[in-house]
Amino acid sequence: MASPPRPLPRVRPLFVLFLSLLFLVFLLPWAVGSSLLESSHLYRVLDIQERERLPPAVQVAAARGLLARLLPFHVSSFEFKIVSKETCGGVACFIISNHPSLSTKGFPEILIQGTTGVELSAGLHWYLKHWCLTHVSWEKTGGLQLSSLPKVGSLPHVPSAGILVQRPVPLSYYQNAVTSSYSHAWWSWERWEKEIDWMVLQGVNLPLAFNGQEAIWQKVFERYNISHRDLDDFFGGPAFLSWSRMGNLHGWGGPLPQSWLDDQLVLQKKILARMYSFGMTPVLPAFSGNVPSALKSKFPLAKITHLGNWFTVHSDPRWCCTYLLDATDPLFIEIGKAFMEQQLQEYGRRSHIYNCDTFDENTPPVDDPNYISSLGSAVYKGMQSGDDDAIWLMQGWLFSYDPFWKPPQMKALLHSVPIGRMVVLDLFAEVKPIWITSKQFYGVPYIWKVLCFSKCWFSCMLHNFAGNIEMYGILDAIALGPIEARTSKNSTMVGVGMSMEGIEQNPVVYDLMSEMSFHHKPVDVKIWVDLYATRRYGRSVPALQDAWQILYHTLYNCTDGAYDKNRDVIVAFPDVDPSVILIPDIFEERKHVHFSRQLSERELLMETANSYDQPHLWYSTADIIRALVLFLENGYDVSDSQTFRYDLVDLTRQALANQHFLDLVKDLDLLLSCHDGFLLGPWLESAKHLARDPEQEQQFEWNARTQVTMWFDNTETEASFLRDYGNKYWSGLLLDYYKPRACIYFKYMIDSLVKGESFPLEDWRRDWIGLTNKWQSSRNLFTVKASGDALNISRWLYDKYLFTDNLQSLYMGSNYHEAANL
Repeated sequence: MASPPRPLPRVRPLFVLFLSLLFLVFLLPWAVGSSLLESSHLYRVLDIQERERLPPAVQVAAARGLLARLLPFHVSSFEFKIVSKETCGGVACFIISNHPSLSTKGFPEILIQGTTGVELSAGLHWYLKHWCLTHVSWEKTGGLQLSSLPKVGSLPHVPSAGILVQRPVPLSYYQNAVTSSYSHAWWSWERWEKEIDWMVLQGVNLPLAFNGQEAIWQKVFERYNISHRDLDDFFGGPAFLSWSRMGNLHGWGGPLPQSWLDDQLVLQKKILARMYSFGMTPVLPAFSGNVPSALKSKFPLAKITHLGNWFTVHSDPRWCCTYLLDATDPLFIEIGKAFMEQQLQEYGRRSHIYNCDTFDENTPPVDDPNYISSLGSAVYKGMQSGDDDAIWLMQGWLFSYDPFWKPPQMKALLHSVPIGRMVVLDLFAEVKPIWITSKQFYGVPYIWKVLCFSKCWFSCMLHNFAGNIEMYGILDAIALGPIEARTSKNSTMVGVGMSMEGIEQNPVVYDLMSEMSFHHKPVDVKIWVDLYATRRYGRSVPALQDAWQILYHTLYNCTDGAYDKNRDVIVAFPDVDPSVILIPDIFEERKHVHFSRQLSERELLMETANSYDQPHLWYSTADIIRALVLFLENGYDVSDSQTFRYDLVDLTRQALANQHFLDLVKDLDLLLSCHDGFLLGPWLESAKHLARDPEQEQQFEWNARTQVTMWFDNTETEASFLRDYGNKYWSGLLLDYYKPRACIYFKYMIDSLVKGESFPLEDWRRDWIGLTNKWQSSRNLFTVKASGDALNISRWLYDKYLFTDNLQSLYMGSNYHEAANL
C-alpha cells in the first residue's frame, strides 16, 4: 500500500542529536521569554513523575494488552520498546520503524518505540491511522473501522529511516468536570477499560480521575464527627454528582447508597491502576471549600457561609445554596490536608496534579482582590500540605461564564499561587480563547483545550455542552488554534486538551483534535477531511469525500462566534405563548400583528429573542441536504459499516430536524433506532445495572431519566430552569416523551385559535410538568439494541420530507453530482 502524505517530518536515527538541538531552538518558541516557566515547579514535577512511573516492562505490558484487545489477530505483528527522552531529542515522542527482523517469517513487522506506554499506544494508533487507513472511534459513534487493515505478514512498510513524532508540548488533557455525570455516570469497569484504551490511542496523558471521591469524603468527615446520615443531604444523586462536587447543588437525586460509595471506590482503584500502567498522570480532586451543612453545627465558630442559588425553583433550600468554608478559616487547610492524606492512604501514591474549581458557576461573596488572593492561596496550601509537589489544575470556565471575574479579580486568583504551581485550562479556546485577552493568563501556564491555567495554561476544546447530540464543530480553529497559541509571543502554553461536557458524538472533531497533541504546524483541513472519509469507511469513495467537504465547510465550520447548544424545538420545547414564536417575514406588510394580542414587528422580535433559546443555525440547510444526497446515492458499498451507518443516521437527523413536527418525531425515532449510538435504552439499563436492590434500581433510573429531561423540583405550573439542558436525540425519548409533550402544546394552541382566546399558558405548563414528573418516575422498558436498515430508512425519510420535483429526475437517474449542485 502506498504511504499517504505525511504531515510530520521523517528523520534518520543518526540525526537525533542534531534534531534535538533544532527542536529546542526552533520548535519551542513558547519557551522564549518563559525560561522561568521551564525551570519552574511544573517542569520539576514533570521530572518527578518520570522517575515515579512504573517500570518500562509494566508500560510495555500495558501497550501489549491494549494491542490484544484492539487487534487480537495482530499481537505478533508489533513489538514495543520504551526509550529515553534523549533518544527522542529531549522530549516525549514515539518512533515507528520497520522491525529489524521484518524479513524473517513469524517475527514482528513493525517496531514502535516511545517514552511511555501512552506514546507506544499513540504510535500504534498513528501507524494504523496513517499507513493502514483504519479508524478508531467510540463504539456509539461507529466503533472501529478495521476492514482496511492488511492481513498478518502484509502490513505496509514505513520509510527505512523510520518516523519520529515528537510532542510540541508535554501534556495532553482530557475530560471536563461534568463529563463524569453526562457520560460516565453509569459506567462499569468494562466500559472504563475501553475508554482508557481510547485515551492512550489518542495520546492523552493527563486525564481527570474523579470516581470514588465521595467515599474518600465520607472517611474524611468521619474525623470531624459527621455521620454517614449527615452526608445524605450533601452528596447529590449518581447522575448529579458533578454539580454536587462543584457546590452548585446538594442532595438532589440522593441519598447515595453505601454500596454505591464502596463500588465507586473499588472502580476508581482499577481505573488508576490501569492509567498508571500506561505512564499516565491521572488528575485527582482536591478540597474546594464545599462542605456539608452539618459542619456548621459541629463547628459553630467556623466561617461558613451560604452560596447563592443555582437554578433551583424559588431558591429551594433543600437543593440550593450550598455551604462554603471560608479560605481564611484554619479549618480550611486542615480539611484540605485530611482529604489529600486519605487519598494517599487509599490509592498508595500521589499524582501531584489536582483539580479544584472553587467558584465554577458560583460567584464569590466579595470582589476584594485581597480576599480572592487569600482564597486561592488557602486552596493551594490545602493541597500542598498533603503533597509538597502539588500542582493546582483549574478549569478556566469561570472566566468565560461569570462577569464577576474582571482583570483585578482574575489576576488576584492566578497570582495567589507561585508560578508553575497552577495550570489553567483555557476551556473554551476554540470559540472564546482567554489566553488572548488575559495576556497569556498573566504568565500562568495553561492548556489549549478548545480551556486554560494560571502561569501555565492548557489550550482546550470545550465543543459539547450537556452531551447534546448535534453535528457541530470548528475544524479550522482546531487545526490552527493550538499552533498559534503555542507559538505566540511569551507563550506559557504547556498542553492541549479536550474538555467536552459529554462524549460519544461528532467523532470527526475528536479525531482531529487528538492529533493536535503531536502536530507542530497547522493542518491542511481539506486534505485531512478527504483522508478522514477514506479512513472512516475503509475505502475511498469520491462522492462521500465530496459530501464530507460540504460538511467541513458548513456544520463543521461555525465561525459566527456562537457556541453550539442544541435548542431544536423537538428536544428543547419553548415554554412560551406561541404568539411570540411567529416568524415576522410571513406577514406581507410591516404592521401590527394580531394573534392573541398586538405586537409590533420590533416588539415581536425582541420578545421572541428573549423568551426562549432558539435553534442555532450557522449553515445552509440546502447544503446539508446536498451532502445527504451524496450519502444516500453512494452508501451502498459501505452500508454494512457501523461508522457509515452512524454518520448517515446523524446527518439525516440533522437535515430533518426542522421539518413537519409530529410526524417527524415518530419518523426520527424510527431512524434513530437503527444505530446503538442513538438509543435511550442503554442509558437507563446501565443505570439499573449498577443497583444492588429494587429500591436502588428505581432511584438510579429516576436519576437517569431526570438528567435528560427536567432537573430540580417544580411547582404545578412553574418548570425548572434546567429543563431540556441535557436533551438527547435518542430513540425512545422522542416517541415516549418529546412527542406527547408536543401534542399537549399543540392541543392547547389549536383550541385557543378555534375559540379565539389567548393561549392558556398556565394550563399548558401544568399538563407538561405533570407529564414530565410522571415520565421520570415511570419504569417502562426500551430497546438496548439497534434494529432496521439505516440506509433504506434514510432514503425513505428523504423522499418523504426533502424530495423536490426538480431533484427527483436527477436523483432517480443517480446523477448525484448534478443533484448535489441544486
